[in-house]
Amino acid sequence: MVEQSNIRNFVIIAHIDHGKSTLADRMIEVTKTVEINKIKPQMLDTMDLERERGITIKLQPVRMNFHCGGNDYILNLIDTPGHVDFSYEVSRSLAAVEGAVLVVDATKGIQAQTLANLQHAIDNNLIIIPVINKIDLPNAQIEEVEKEISELLKIDQNQILKVSAKTGQGVTEILEKIISLIPAPKGKREAPFKALIFDSVYDSYRGVIAYVKVFEGRLEIGDKINFFATKKIGETVEVGEFKLKYQATDELVAGEIGYIVTGAKSISEVQVGDTIASQSPEDVSPIEGYKKPQSFVFASFFTVGSDVNHLRTALDKLVLNDSSLNFSPENSEAFGHGFRCGFLGLLHLEIVKERLEREYNLDLVITQPSVEYKVHDEGSKIEYEEPWVNLEIITPSQYLGQVMELIQNKRAVYQDTKYFGDRAVLYYECPLSEIIVQFYDQLKSVSSGYASQNYEMIGWRQGDLAKLDVLVAGDKVDEFGKIVPRTRVDSEAKSLALKLKNLIPKQMFEVSIQIVIGGKIIARENISAMKKDVIAKLYGGDITRKNKLLKKQAAGKKKMKQMGRLQIPDEVFMEILKQ
Repeated sequence: MVEQSNIRNFVIIAHIDHGKSTLADRMIEVTKTVEINKIKPQMLDTMDLERERGITIKLQPVRMNFHCGGNDYILNLIDTPGHVDFSYEVSRSLAAVEGAVLVVDATKGIQAQTLANLQHAIDNNLIIIPVINKIDLPNAQIEEVEKEISELLKIDQNQILKVSAKTGQGVTEILEKIISLIPAPKGKREAPFKALIFDSVYDSYRGVIAYVKVFEGRLEIGDKINFFATKKIGETVEVGEFKLKYQATDELVAGEIGYIVTGAKSISEVQVGDTIASQSPEDVSPIEGYKKPQSFVFASFFTVGSDVNHLRTALDKLVLNDSSLNFSPENSEAFGHGFRCGFLGLLHLEIVKERLEREYNLDLVITQPSVEYKVHDEGSKIEYEEPWVNLEIITPSQYLGQVMELIQNKRAVYQDTKYFGDRAVLYYECPLSEIIVQFYDQLKSVSSGYASQNYEMIGWRQGDLAKLDVLVAGDKVDEFGKIVPRTRVDSEAKSLALKLKNLIPKQMFEVSIQIVIGGKIIARENISAMKKDVIAKLYGGDITRKNKLLKKQAAGKKKMKQMGRLQIPDEVFMEILKQ
C-alpha cells in the first residue's frame, strides 16, 4: 500500500484547444502508464465525438506511477473539459484534488475559460502550476504570454514552466513540480470511511459505478456503505483504481482516487456530489461537494418516422452517463409527442443531438434553443422574469471598440474593464437569451476570431418583455411564438411575419399572417390566393358567362377560407427554427 505522503491528486485546466489532452497523453507516456506502442492521441477522450471534435466532454481520471528523488509516487490526474458548457465537470474535479496545472497556449494567450477555471481552482484553495504550451510553434509568443500569466497570478516569470506537449519537451519537469509543490492529501486512514462522489457511470452488467475521492478511512469489498442524499444503504461489490481501464484492488484508503461498484441499479441512487460513508448520515458530517448543474438552454426534441418511446429510451440511457441532461414529455400540434430537454449550453445540446442520432439511429426535429422564463400573471398584465449571467469577454485591445459595440445591442449592463498585456477583459451583466444563439459567431467575427467569452448564471431578473403570438389563417401556431424585449417588438414582429409569408406555400384562398400581443395586432402579411384560370377554355362568347365563372370561383375561395384549417408543411417549421 502506497504511503499517503507519496500521493498527488491534480487536474489539468485550460481553455478549449490549448493542448490539455495532448499534455495528458505525454504524462501517460513519460510515466509508462501505457506501453509506448499502444499510445494514441487523446488517450483519455473515450468518446468518438471527443476524438472527432478534438475536445474533452467528460472528465476522465487516470492513475500514474512516477519515480522521483529516490521515491515512488502515485499521481492521480483528472482530465477535465475546456469548453464553457462543461465547466460543471471541472467543478466536480476540483473538489477531489489538491492542485491544478494551468495550461495556456503560447500562440493564443489567456482566454476566457482559462480565467473561469482558474478562479474556481483558487476558490478551492488549490496549488496552481502555470504552464505555457506549444512553445515549439513558429508563431509562439512566449514572452508576451509569460507576462500575461505573471500579471494574472502575481508571480515571477521564472515560476512559469514552458513546454511542448506535442514533442514532450518539459513534461518531466511538470511532473517533478507536481510532486514538489502540490501537497499530499489529508485524512486519517484509521477513521471511519468517508468519500466524495465526483462522477458516476452506469454499467449495464454491474450497475452504478461511483468515482470517488476518499477523504478518510478505508473501504473493502463487502463493506456496507451509506449514501447521504438518497438515504440508501448498499454493499461494496468491487473497489479499484483507474489505469485507463478499471483495475480492481483489495481496498481504497484515505487520499486515493478510485471507483466503487456500488451494486445500485439506478443512477438516481448514487448522486454526484454526494457523500458516501460507512456510518449512517446522522453520525458524520457530509463533505462539501460542488454546485449542482443548472440547465440554461432548452429545446424540444421530436422524432421523424419512429416511435416516441424509442426517443424516451435513448434519453433515459444518456441521462445515466450525463446527469446534467434533463427532459420532460411535451406535445406539439405540428410535430406530435416529444420531450422538452434542458442543457448547459448550445455545445451540450449539439453533443446530445449527435449522440442520439449516431448511437440510437434517430431522425430528430429540434426546436429553436431558448431560455426558460418565469411568468407572473398579474391579472391586468403578464410579467416575465428571465435568467441573467455574468459575462466575461477577453479580446485584444485593438478590437475593443467593435466588441463593445456588439455587446451594447444585447441589453448588457457594463461593469468593468481590466487589462493585462495587450488584452482587455470586459465584464458585463447580460440576459442569457441575448448570447445563447449567434452571439459566439458574432463575437468571433468582429474580433477576427481572437475574442473569447465565458458566462456564469447570477439569477433571475424582471424584464420588459412581451410574448409574440402568431396567427396563421386565424389559427394560433404555438411553435412560432416567441418572447422578445418590448424595445424590439415591432422589428421582430415584422421580420417574423415576412419570413412566414415567404415560407408558407400559397393556397386556393388568401391566407393572413398576424403577429399579436394579447389582442393587439403588431404586424400583418397576406399570402395571396393561388390563381386558377377558370375561363381559359372559353373562346369568345358572352362576357356574362365569364363573369359568372369568376364570381363562382371567388365564392368558392371564400367558402374554402371559412371551412378549411391551413396545413403548414413541416419544412416551414424547420426553416423558421433554423433562422
